[in-house]
Amino acid sequence: MKRVGAVELNRGQVEKLTQTVFDIDRSHGDGRARARVKHEFVGKDPAVLAAAIGLHIAPETLLLFGEAEEDHPFVQTEQMMPFIPITRVSSVDDGIRAALKAEHGFHHTALMHSSNAENVTRMARAMNTSIFVQNAPCYASLGSDGPGFMSYSVATPTGEGITTPLTFTRQRSITIAGALRVI
Repeated sequence: MKRVGAVELNRGQVEKLTQTVFDIDRSHGDGRARARVKHEFVGKDPAVLAAAIGLHIAPETLLLFGEAEEDHPFVQTEQMMPFIPITRVSSVDDGIRAALKAEHGFHHTALMHSSNAENVTRMARAMNTSIFVQNAPCYASLGSDGPGFMSYSVATPTGEGITTPLTFTRQRSITIAGALRVI
């Protein structure tokens, strides 16, 4: 990601960003923190997020990324910000389990970067999402750099997703890019 212009944050910077963009509530008594995104940071450029923690980056930077544990607010909370948390796991099974936990049963979209068809199939089945993408960004399933088309309806569990203008029914799709792509 650094080779294409993304900026990597170290663990201290990730934690500073976490404290800046989330309201974290630890009052539930079950040992788990609840995080809520501060709305003033939603949709902001990476340079705005970086400046909020005292880091100056090029204004044309498109993405920030850094390591975070699987229970971290950046992993477990949809934040609609240009920061990608990277979680290290010891095996593909641990990765699928962690992804399933972070997806929260919304059944909307999941993706995996792998050339192992068996692992991709296992993850696609475990995630059970309307959209599953392999080796490409999620938007590839909407007809950008992959098959599909963009249409929205109330046909999916979260209220939007891939439907046909003819039937408006939930259709599941898998978009494959890279080494296993047959088209």
